[in-house]
Amino acid sequence: MSRFLEDFTEFIKNNDGRVFSVAEIRGNESPEKTVITPNSASQNIYSVSKMFTVTAIGILCDRGLLSTEDTVTAILGDECPEGYEPYWDKTTVEMLMLHMTGYPGGFDTDVFDASEYDPDYLKEIMLAKWVCPPDTKRHYEDAGYYILSRIVSKVSGKQLLQFCWENIFLPLGFKEAAWSCCPKGYSIGATGLYIRVEDMVKLGAVYLNGGEYRGKRIVSAEWVKRVLDRHYEFARNGIKDSYNKGGMNGQNLLVIPCKNRAVAWQGYDIRSDAPDLTRFAAEYNG
Repeated sequence: MSRFLEDFTEFIKNNDGRVFSVAEIRGNESPEKTVITPNSASQNIYSVSKMFTVTAIGILCDRGLLSTEDTVTAILGDECPEGYEPYWDKTTVEMLMLHMTGYPGGFDTDVFDASEYDPDYLKEIMLAKWVCPPDTKRHYEDAGYYILSRIVSKVSGKQLLQFCWENIFLPLGFKEAAWSCCPKGYSIGATGLYIRVEDMVKLGAVYLNGGEYRGKRIVSAEWVKRVLDRHYEFARNGIKDSYNKGGMNGQNLLVIPCKNRAVAWQGYDIRSDAPDLTRFAAEYNG
C-alpha cells in the first residue's frame, strides 16, 4: 500500500470517517485500493455519476456529433412531448451541464419513489413550468442530467450506459457497472451509477492526464480544459490546485495536479461535522 493510502486510512480511522474504500492513482500508474470497512464491491456514486455523463457528452462533441450550444428541442425533436415548457427551446447542452435552467426541482430519484413520477420521465420533466428563464440563475438539480442522458441516446443511437461501456468503461478496464434507469430504460444520468472505487478513480486520472488513461485517449485535451474552465461538475475547491466532484452520502472524486494524484472514495456519512477528507487528501505532503 502507498504511503498516502496508509496515512489517509489512519486519518479516516482516527477521525471516525465513515468510508468503505479508497483508491489512488499516481500519474499513469495502475490504481491502488484499500478497504477500510468491508462492503459490497460496487456502490452508488450518486452525483459523481454526472462526471461520466459530462465525459460522454465530451466524446460526442469531440466527434463533431454534438455542440454545447445545441438546444434541447433541436436535438430531441419529435421525442419532446406535446405542450412542453417553451423555455426548453432556448436551453443548450451547456446550460444543462451548468444547471442554468429554471426547472422547478423535485426530480430526485435518490429521494422519491419512481412510482411518484409519470413513467415517461421526459414528459414529466419537460411539461413542468419553470420558475425563471434559462441561463439566468443556477438551480442544482438532476432533471437536466436525465435530459443529457436522453441527448446521448438520441445523438449516438445508444443508451447512455451502453455508450459509456463502449467508450469509457471498457477502454478504462472497468470490472463492472450498472446504472439506474427510468421505466423506459434510459439511464438517469445524474445519479445511480454503481461502480467499484478502483474504477471510479480512473476517470479522475483521465482528467489529470489531459484526457488520456495509460496511453488510451478517452476524451480530448480541449474537452478537459473546457470542463475545468467552465466548471462542468468538476470544480476547483480552493485547496492547492485541486478540483473534485462529490456525491451524496460521502462519495468523492478528487484530482490534485500538483501531486500528480487522483483519489476516489466511497462510503456513507451524512453528518454535517464529518472530517474534511478532501482537505487532508489535497494538502497531503507526499
